Amino acid sequence: MFEACFQELCLSVGEDPSRKGLKNTPERVKTLWADLMAGYKQDPKEILSSSLCAPSSGLVVLQNIEFYSVCEHHLLPFFGRVSVGYLPNVKIVGLGAIVRLVECFSRRLQIQERLGAQIAKSLQECLEPRGVGVFCVAKHLCVAMQGVQKQESVLKTSCRLGAFEEPSVYAEFLQSLSVPV
Repeated sequence: MFEACFQELCLSVGEDPSRKGLKNTPERVKTLWADLMAGYKQDPKEILSSSLCAPSSGLVVLQNIEFYSVCEHHLLPFFGRVSVGYLPNVKIVGLGAIVRLVECFSRRLQIQERLGAQIAKSLQECLEPRGVGVFCVAKHLCVAMQGVQKQESVLKTSCRLGAFEEPSVYAEFLQSLSVPV
């Protein structure tokens, strides 16, 4: 089935799908997409299940987690960095778990606004912190390659839950990211 779709795509743009250089492309693309969409096979609750009970009152921030995703509107990549902050209540989680959570949601057909919200909601549900903040900055190839074609444009999005809805807490989070308030 995948090979038939690839053949139809090639023919629709005037390319010869039997050309020597394209011979193994369907299998390479199939392998690539399995990797790009690996997040569908991951469970956010399982990723965060290794939380520890360690009461803490201070802000925890993991900044500049690189991510790569695919825009669900155009099937083109977008990529950037996610910064995650939370105010623990009773549970904390290892930093690797936060990175794996970002990977879980970014390795799906996605939009940036939902990516940040999914990360925040998962942390809120599993850790039950006093609040969560997620800040994403990304370049979208759908903006750079087609339509308006603006290569230097970046999209910044945030999601704030619980205590992060308070201006002073959110300002502290942004300040820790060196983002002007």
